[in-house]
Amino acid sequence: MTPTLGWVISSATASQLIRQGATLLDARSAELQADGILKGSIPVTWTEFAQAEAPNSGKLLADDDLLTEKLQAIGVFRERPVVVVADPLRGWGEDGRIVWMLRSLGHPQAVMVDGGYPALANEGVPTTPPGNAEEPQRGDFVVQRTDRWDIDRDTLRASLGADHVAIIDCREAREYEGATPYGEPRGGHIPAAVHLYYKELMDAAGSLLPPDAIRARLQKAGVRPEAEIISYCTAGVRSAWVTVVLVHLGRRAKSYSGSICEWAAGDPHRFPLQT
Repeated sequence: MTPTLGWVISSATASQLIRQGATLLDARSAELQADGILKGSIPVTWTEFAQAEAPNSGKLLADDDLLTEKLQAIGVFRERPVVVVADPLRGWGEDGRIVWMLRSLGHPQAVMVDGGYPALANEGVPTTPPGNAEEPQRGDFVVQRTDRWDIDRDTLRASLGADHVAIIDCREAREYEGATPYGEPRGGHIPAAVHLYYKELMDAAGSLLPPDAIRARLQKAGVRPEAEIISYCTAGVRSAWVTVVLVHLGRRAKSYSGSICEWAAGDPHRFPLQT
C-alpha cells in the first residue's frame, strides 16, 4: 500500500510513482498533446466525466455506475496512485479538476504534479508522439462519492454572509468585473466573493508558489486563516485546481462545481451577481 500522498507532488516523486506502476493521466487539450505525450500516459478530458447540458456542464455525472465504468476503462485502480498532469501556463487547471474529481469520488491517492507536463518531461520521463498512446489496463476502482470538497448552489447561497466562509472568484479580473467571454447568461461575481485569479498562485514557470507566499496571497485577498474557502469559476475547472492546492496546504476548501454557468442561469433575485 502506497503511503498517504499529499494532493500535489513534485515531479521527482511523480517520476518515482510512475516507475512503480502508478496510472498516469494527461488532462491537457488535444492541441497541447499534439506536441507529444509522456510514455505510458492516458489522455483524458474533464468533460467526459461532466454533465453535457448547460447550466449543469460543470457538475460531475450523477450516475456513479457510469463514472465507475469510465474510470475503470482508463486504468484507475483503487490501490494504485493516479498521477495527473496538465500544462499550468497554457491550460485551465484541468489536472486539478481531475484530481478533485477523483478525490471527490473516493480515490485516496490521486495527485497533481507541481509544474505539470513540462516538469515531468524535464525530469526525464520519456515522451512520445500522441499517436503512440498505449491501451490502458482495465482498472478496478469503484466510485464512493463524498461531498467533502464540493458544494451545491443552494448550500452556497445559504452560506452567503457567514463569518466562517470565504468565497473566492478565481477567474480573470474581467470576468469578476462583469465580462461574459464564455457565453454566461449574466455577468459579475457572487456577492461577498473576493477576487484571486488562480494563476496568481503560480510562478512564471508554472510551479506553485511557496506555501508562505500562497498564504500571503490569500491574506491580501481578505481570506482569513480560519475560514472555510469556497472557490468558483466558470464551470468548476479553475476552482477545482484552487481547491486541490488549498487542501494540499491544509485548508478547509470546497469547489462550487456548478460555478457561474449554473449560478447565472438561476433567478437573479435568488442568485444575484454584482459588478
